[in-house]
Amino acid sequence: MESFSLILAIVVVTALAFDFTNGFHDTANAMATTISTGAMRPKVAVAMSAVLNLVGAFLSVEVANTISKGLVDETGIRPEVIFAALVGAILWNLLTWLVGLPSSSSHALMGGLIGATVASAGVGAVHGDVLVTKVLIPAIAAPLVAGVAAMLGAG
Repeated sequence: MESFSLILAIVVVTALAFDFTNGFHDTANAMATTISTGAMRPKVAVAMSAVLNLVGAFLSVEVANTISKGLVDETGIRPEVIFAALVGAILWNLLTWLVGLPSSSSHALMGGLIGATVASAGVGAVHGDVLVTKVLIPAIAAPLVAGVAAMLGAG
């Protein structure tokens, strides 16, 4: 039982580390335009982002629940798998931040979870239909819809 508690503590600390990388990674993506256009000063924009992200985390986890529910077979998920998913997401956040590529921490976490699940329980533990409807289609549709809307708005 002590080793299980230690593993859970390590997972919680790793989740906090992911949350930290999520904060500096996604805040930069979200605030870049606001700051570069001069609409807000950097300190004010980052402070506003920090407060609103914190408030949002306490108000609702519905988005996370909607996205993550049913993505993988949870019966084979142990704390070690969650740890591996978090480490994968942290590494992706750091790599994309280091080279200046905008990317989504949420997508990094989903990718980490899928990869860790495949490594632990096999490909069959990933629900392909949920992956397509909740991750792939929105990831493809969102930039297409935004591009068309921008094109129509500019013309």
